[in-house]
Amino acid sequence: MTETLIQYDNMVQMALLSVVRDVLQNTAKEGLPGEHHFYITFSTTHPDTSIPPYLKERYPEEMTIVVQNQFSNLKADDAHFEISLSFNGKLENLSIPFLALEGFFDPSVDFGLHFHATEVNNDNEDEPQTLPVAENQKDDSDADNVVTLDTFRKK
Repeated sequence: MTETLIQYDNMVQMALLSVVRDVLQNTAKEGLPGEHHFYITFSTTHPDTSIPPYLKERYPEEMTIVVQNQFSNLKADDAHFEISLSFNGKLENLSIPFLALEGFFDPSVDFGLHFHATEVNNDNEDEPQTLPVAENQKDDSDADNVVTLDTFRKK
């Protein structure tokens, strides 16, 4: 059996996590458009997850938050996002690394992603792993380099 050198699973996970990062960064700047709202499930055991102790006690392994009407202070960078939500009438600050995400769902458009928070490896434990940043490169020379999936389908 050959050893897998290209870690496709990790690459796909990182790409999908960057979708969530981009959505949250846009939401932080522009707010939620239309009927969009998010259910975000994350691991409370991830070492960089920061939530109040009583929430950690109540949700020892995972927690789902809803980003809809009553949230504030949403900030997202390449490694994590921060948000303030109300729990029992008290505003609480949460800091959640993208690598702790287990699920993201926007029911307004029936869009969802599932992640394997514990399966994304960080080879250098001393440095926080950040998600790849998409760059807007406008180059018309790439317009003719489109490959359709039909090329790879069995007929």
